[in-house]
Amino acid sequence: MLRVGLTGSIAVGKSFVCEIFRELGCHVLDADQVARDVVKPGTQGLARIIAEFGDSVIAKGGELDRAKMAAVVFADEEKRLLLNSIIHPLVFEAQNAWLADREAKDPNGIAIVDAALMIESAGYKRFDQLVVVWCEPDIQLARLRLRNDLPEDEAKKRIAAQMPQDEKKRYADLLIDTSNGFEDTRRQVREVFEKLKLSLD
Repeated sequence: MLRVGLTGSIAVGKSFVCEIFRELGCHVLDADQVARDVVKPGTQGLARIIAEFGDSVIAKGGELDRAKMAAVVFADEEKRLLLNSIIHPLVFEAQNAWLADREAKDPNGIAIVDAALMIESAGYKRFDQLVVVWCEPDIQLARLRLRNDLPEDEAKKRIAAQMPQDEKKRYADLLIDTSNGFEDTRRQVREVFEKLKLSLD
């Protein structure tokens, strides 16, 4: 089985790219979903977050208040690193279990793990190929503001808290540029898929 890491900064279109890969027959794991699962009520992850950050980041229903948590960690680098140190090992464990399961069921398949912080966490080293999704900075800013309903300065702060796109691109085996809309992105995903299939042979 070919193990593929897929990453990119906030609001560059990773979800759409993953959708196309799924349509093409790849197994795709959304790391954001995994990151949500490992901090569900009753999990070790959520217990550790409460121990470090207190109850103020917990919603009335007992689950993690992601908006409050984001406000805390995007404003404080040390707290962001602390949160990552709690979540990353749990996410890696869940990803590895998923990859092992995919490999057992489809040894000749392509398994893609989508994770925003794959390079920063050094998680990309576990994969055969790394795909980096990116777009022009002004488009990224506009998409983030629209998607999260953020003022410009807050959106810029969130983008600045991540590794610059140009730096991420240097790690890539394959690149997908989503700047020119859905159809152009779809074409590029198909091209990358064909290249990945060649790696399986």
